[in-house]
Amino acid sequence: MSALFLRGFRLLLLPSVIATFYLYFYPTFQQCSFPSNASTGQPAPFRLLAFGDPQLEGDTSLPDHGHTELFPSIRRVVDSIQQQGLGAATSSLSTESRRLWHEDLPRAFKTYHKKLDLWGNDRYLAHIYRTINRHTDPTHVVVLGDLLGSQWIDDDEFGRRAERFWTTVFAGAEKVPSNVAEFKDTPAEPLGADRSWQNRIIAVAGNHDIGYAGDIDLDRIERFENAFGRVNYEARFFLNDSSTIDHTTGQPLVPSLRLVILNSMNLDEPASNMELYQNSNDHLNQRFYWEIPQNPSTGTILLTHIPLYKPAGICTDGPFFDYFPHERGSSFSGGIKEQNHLSEAVSTRILEGVVGPERTRKSIILNGHDHAGCDTYHSRSIVEDIPPPPEPKWKIQKYPDARRRRMKNANLTGVREVTVRSMMGEFGGNAGLLSAWWDQEKQEWKFEYGTCQAGVQHIWWAVHVADLVVLGVGGLAALLAVVGGGAGGKAKDVAGKKKNKKKAKRKEQ
Repeated sequence: MSALFLRGFRLLLLPSVIATFYLYFYPTFQQCSFPSNASTGQPAPFRLLAFGDPQLEGDTSLPDHGHTELFPSIRRVVDSIQQQGLGAATSSLSTESRRLWHEDLPRAFKTYHKKLDLWGNDRYLAHIYRTINRHTDPTHVVVLGDLLGSQWIDDDEFGRRAERFWTTVFAGAEKVPSNVAEFKDTPAEPLGADRSWQNRIIAVAGNHDIGYAGDIDLDRIERFENAFGRVNYEARFFLNDSSTIDHTTGQPLVPSLRLVILNSMNLDEPASNMELYQNSNDHLNQRFYWEIPQNPSTGTILLTHIPLYKPAGICTDGPFFDYFPHERGSSFSGGIKEQNHLSEAVSTRILEGVVGPERTRKSIILNGHDHAGCDTYHSRSIVEDIPPPPEPKWKIQKYPDARRRRMKNANLTGVREVTVRSMMGEFGGNAGLLSAWWDQEKQEWKFEYGTCQAGVQHIWWAVHVADLVVLGVGGLAALLAVVGGGAGGKAKDVAGKKKNKKKAKRKEQ
């Protein structure tokens, strides 16, 4: 028997080792890396690892929210016996046994199956973060909204999911400190000088974290900010580079890069809380209109959740708005219940702001929400015709098509918008890789984006289950060999003694 298990162990060992090695080094096999400076080949000084929509589920995804009694039929039989005696309770045994088979056992199976699924999903997501982070060495990390799976959960459930986010999925990471994420201006810091950014998670608020404009309230904002950091802020960095010259003044310019984290969940209206609505719009106006960077060598990376407006057919999700019904006395009455994109008016305001009044500032927008992901380019002419064309002025295309068009027209300016594909298993465990570097020759910021996928969650499960099977078969083979070896040794000793006795008798004769 031990030989059979040993043969099976040898047969399964090599495929198991290969699969495990691939799973834990998949970025190497896929040659995943941050795009590098095309002209110098050097790593980019800014490397942003981007994840979209992990959507951690919890008790609300369990049957009856996980609070139901698993085997009530057994309890009812026990109660009946205690109250009426065994003889009187026998009549209910048939009924309760049917309930046990048709109701209790299926419910228990669903409950424990879902709990196992949640446990595995946390570790699958953690595997993606840990593996790609170790392999690519990012300078910054962002999760682009929908960190959790529902905005309607109570505070206790929110706390449990937030704890899983920090202790399991993104173990070892920390939120951006409040002193860094102040609403007002914070001092710029040298890019790469503070290594603690590598362990910080820039958390963007999504609809499943705080809700849409029609149901956001102050309590949801506060609990999100307590657990994950501010919903609106800016972080600024600069390069230690004195070779960039302002052609107007002849003075050195320091290339700078700013990260603008924007709560896009209540930029549109009707909104249930006008104060929160105004806060987000004030942040948008302050960063892109009221306090325009005077340094022409400033690049902008906008991190938000809801994608900009696009016509139907460009991305998986087309334009869509839904509203709460008008109900007297309801705080949600008439407010936005759901939206796929920002409105065209808000999108135009963002685009006009990030390119600047001269329409030459280099920027890129990263967001989530559309789980399938999308890569687009919003373009328009730097110099408008006289008279200017009618609205809309911005042309929206898939990025590869727009890139070819832009190469043929030097008068076009624009902004690349990347909707990062979800890191959920259903969408392949995706991670986005954004690089930014200063192009010394063109005197401008360059942005390039790549992706890396771990594969669906079933691969993670299959590899680990196969590893357990191989270890079990190998352990059983070793155990049987030891037990069989001991028994075989004793049998040989007994047989040897018998042979010696026979030889001794022959000599005596």
